[in-house]
Amino acid sequence: MSESLPLSLIVITRDAAHELAACLASAPFAAEAVVVDSGSCDDTVAIAGRAGARVLTHDWEGYGPQKNFAVAQARHDWVLCIDADERVSAPLAAAIRAAFAGGPPATAGYAIARRNRFLGRWLAHGEGYPDWNVRLFDRRRARWSADPVHEKVVAQGPVLRLAGDLLHESAESIEAYVAKQNRYTTLQAQALHASGTTASGARIAFSPLARFFRFYVLKRGFLDGTAGFAHIAIGAFASFLKYVKLRALAAGKGR
Repeated sequence: MSESLPLSLIVITRDAAHELAACLASAPFAAEAVVVDSGSCDDTVAIAGRAGARVLTHDWEGYGPQKNFAVAQARHDWVLCIDADERVSAPLAAAIRAAFAGGPPATAGYAIARRNRFLGRWLAHGEGYPDWNVRLFDRRRARWSADPVHEKVVAQGPVLRLAGDLLHESAESIEAYVAKQNRYTTLQAQALHASGTTASGARIAFSPLARFFRFYVLKRGFLDGTAGFAHIAIGAFASFLKYVKLRALAAGKGR
């Protein structure tokens, strides 16, 4: 069980000193760990080095391009991309080992259930779980999209699902979480505006309501109590912000 697998762990960082050590320690099965830092002012780079990772610095290009740069630095074609505030659970580690039991898999990649911790509770419904993401893939057949936010892996070939969870245990405050949603919705609105998409009054009004109904009622987010309600309510408000900002961009002719 201590034998390394022919894959590279990929993590992009900036000021992740309080999270990175646990992240890297959760995937000891990887033959190497590659950390690409974009200008940390804390001890992120030193922590990565002490953990045995190969550390590179690279100016920030945006989420998708930054991750593609990091993937290109790997020594192995199979890569596992996780964020500094994510952890590979023991069941997921076992599933990854099983997938490589007969050598490198024939599939293009694997989707992993991402489980979010919010207000001290591991969410089990709604938007918080299972949040399926392709994170383990063959870089010869898959790559990150160039989306400015909410980037995803685009694969050329079959993608299977793995058992076990990728634990997202962010230590950020609600203030920081809401500020991040504000930044993300700005990037989303700018991308939509550049593509020629517009936001009608109906879309502004009903998009957040539809999102809340989908995740709180249909996806049973109400079973996660107050944490589930707050998580989905903030997500619905983010949908509202995205389209209001898009409308503002159109009214201001792109400014």
